[in-house]
Amino acid sequence: MTQIHWLLLPLFIHMGLLIYVGVRTVKGRVNAVMSRTTRLKEIALNSSNWPEDVRKFGNNFSNQFEVPTLWYALCGLLVATAKVDSVEVTLSWLFVAARLVHIIIHTGSNNVRYRMFAFLTSFAALTAMWAWFGLRLYFLG
Repeated sequence: MTQIHWLLLPLFIHMGLLIYVGVRTVKGRVNAVMSRTTRLKEIALNSSNWPEDVRKFGNNFSNQFEVPTLWYALCGLLVATAKVDSVEVTLSWLFVAARLVHIIIHTGSNNVRYRMFAFLTSFAALTAMWAWFGLRLYFLG
């Protein structure tokens, strides 16, 4: 496999995680309505009325469209500018590993301290990716 393949594989893994969280969100919401735990008029304007386990997955699903979108954009730029290297590949894997840990914590125990550590790890990896890309694009070649 080329370095481009190794860079893109974490994107496919993240997409799989996103699909998993999305399906769990929909399934939880449907079950809450079907079991009459939640009524549609209760959540029409306020999603905080979903049961806690459903909110965890819904919140995490929304979270996957925040910082990770900057990672997807960067990976596209790396491929388009032919700046994929072992540093970017390693940081991309660190990013997706930290996102996986974040998903597990957020949808499980939801321990805010550990969840924040996972978030900060993924954010640091993404920041380093952008910084390395900028250095290589403008200064190092």
